[in-house]
Amino acid sequence: MKKVLYTLVCTAVLASSAMADIARVEMGAGAWMQTPKGTATYTDGGADGSYTSSEKDSTEAYVWMLIKHPVPILPNLRLEYVSLEDSGVASGQFKDFNIGTGNFTTLSYDMKQYDIIPYYNILDNTAWITLDLGLDIKIIDASYTAAPSAPFAGYSDSVTFAIPLLYARARVEIPSTDIGLEADIKYITTGDSTVYDIRAKVDYTLSFIPVIEPALEIGYRMQKLDIDESSIDAILDLDFSGFYAGLMVRF
Repeated sequence: MKKVLYTLVCTAVLASSAMADIARVEMGAGAWMQTPKGTATYTDGGADGSYTSSEKDSTEAYVWMLIKHPVPILPNLRLEYVSLEDSGVASGQFKDFNIGTGNFTTLSYDMKQYDIIPYYNILDNTAWITLDLGLDIKIIDASYTAAPSAPFAGYSDSVTFAIPLLYARARVEIPSTDIGLEADIKYITTGDSTVYDIRAKVDYTLSFIPVIEPALEIGYRMQKLDIDESSIDAILDLDFSGFYAGLMVRF
């Protein structure tokens, strides 16, 4: 998490110094208090492994950065990071790891998500309204571990894959206040798969500092990964939802 935040800070500083025509840089970090739910089925090579979430509340850190510039032909850029963790009950066979019929063990996973979002600014605070449209490349780096449970040895595996999603963001600045209302959605459905990531928030800008504007944000986020693709060994049906809160800064 510290490495990700450090990378975003360095990127913002270098971009600001190297490109004098950048109109705006925004960054944010905070905590997402969410409840994971869902199931997964491992199907590669005739395996029959299954996983069910324990649905325990979890708080995970997130980081984001937005770079806007005044060159119309080039897309702006937004970067995001969050790491989601969950644990639950697993049974059956996962690749080379066979839990055995009628036996169960604890399985936990860590799913790091990196969102790379080039987008175009359709409206830029026009009549207090901002509208962005673009494409999100969500890179998921997932790893899972089955806890040792006699007479079985522990087992771990990992997979990395990318999902393209349509991206839209709308924002309204409330006149004569420092309050903003914002919502964004990333979405795709194809074949038997549907993936979306939706957020809605309110933020308050502390405008007493010139040039650099700190702000507070609080909102609600919902994410669904319903994936059934031949390129992925598992069928996923996972949901994450809950409130989040963090700090922002605008340059």
